[in-house]
Amino acid sequence: MLLSLPDVLLKEELTTIRGLLQQAQWVDGRNTAGTQAAQVKNNQQLAEQDPLLAHIRRIVMQALHRDPLFFSAALPDKILPPFVNRYIGETNHYGFHVDSAMRSMPDGSARVRADVSATLFLNDPDEYEGGELVVQDVFGDQRIKLKAGSIVIYPSSSVHAVTPVTRGERLASFMFIQSMVRDAAHRRMLFDMDMALVRLRQQHGETAEVVQLTGIYHNLLRQWAL
Repeated sequence: MLLSLPDVLLKEELTTIRGLLQQAQWVDGRNTAGTQAAQVKNNQQLAEQDPLLAHIRRIVMQALHRDPLFFSAALPDKILPPFVNRYIGETNHYGFHVDSAMRSMPDGSARVRADVSATLFLNDPDEYEGGELVVQDVFGDQRIKLKAGSIVIYPSSSVHAVTPVTRGERLASFMFIQSMVRDAAHRRMLFDMDMALVRLRQQHGETAEVVQLTGIYHNLLRQWAL
């Protein structure tokens, strides 16, 4: 499932992050890429030990935890602490690749299986040219370029790329999520059912039928969750 969610970050959170990034010391983005991805990765990132990254991670994680649509779509079990990257000048693109299936937590305490990948846009589309996230799916190439504060999620198994930035700079946070529900088709069915239940409650209230369907949703989640 490929899904865009607007306004995940509050305006003041976005302002804080943008202010922090004005002080950033950027390093080679290939430092966190797998063997295959490193061959086509050409961008910059905040270093793992940079205190700015720790501050930004706290803001982003707080935003993700309060967003009900993000929870419903990803059903997160573990979230690898988000990274922050920049595309500018000669470091301006990321060729087609697939995200590594397993990721190590920064402190080495555990591994996270990448079921869902996400990109949180930190500046607006009119601030740069190019820089589209291109995700290949069964309906062809999907090209995504969202307003600041919005996020797109998609299966980590997807082949994807970032097109060259030809003007300005593209700032984003990206992350990998281990879902409670490993199967992407099951996650999609649960999300669709959850959204339908939201609409039914708005239209008809907590009827007996809505209660019964809610029970089916949770029983499916129990069955499919790892």
